[in-house]
Amino acid sequence: MCRPVQWQKSKPVRSDQARAAADPAAVGRTFGFLVQDVARLLKRHFERRARQTGLPLTRRQAAVLVHVSRRQGVSQAEIAALLDMEAISLVRMLDRLCDEGLVERRAHPTDRRVRTLWLTAAAQPVLARILKINLEIRAEAFDGLPAEARDSLIDTLAVIKCNLSVEDDPEAQENLAVMAGPENLARAAGPENLARAAGEVETRSVEGEGDRVGTL
Repeated sequence: MCRPVQWQKSKPVRSDQARAAADPAAVGRTFGFLVQDVARLLKRHFERRARQTGLPLTRRQAAVLVHVSRRQGVSQAEIAALLDMEAISLVRMLDRLCDEGLVERRAHPTDRRVRTLWLTAAAQPVLARILKINLEIRAEAFDGLPAEARDSLIDTLAVIKCNLSVEDDPEAQENLAVMAGPENLARAAGPENLARAAGEVETRSVEGEGDRVGTL
């Protein structure tokens, strides 16, 4: 279950742009650069660890397996949207994963145009290795951070993600309500969602603590 974020008033601080303008060297500490660099480093660490352990997968291929494992029967289009991939690129990747016996394509029970994705039994030990690498990288990434700081960071990033996803994802506003709390939803979404903000939104559960701090 997502933890509500406790918002507290703080002293005004200079924006990223203001800091970078005042000190060009500070550009590396701005929000966008830091998020991009962390994502790049996570990818690099995963693929290095995968090579060291003999796991013949890229981070993107591993991400496909993780997403399919959490939503068996998901459509190819949904996976493409989740990973922000072009359909043709995903099809090629799935072709390889199917050839290796890790993923199975099945026809949708009611829509012949849709192909659903399922992990095979052979994928289970591979998935276990992926998750083990994730745990190792996670421990390295959060080294020196107390649990409270880690949880606060994850909650903050989750709200930022929802804020940026609202226009593209109709369900993002509900997720924002779960993570940011009713009062913040009312401010962000406007009066029409006040009733929802008052507590009518059902919280969405996740599959465990690992989903909150996963690297994929």
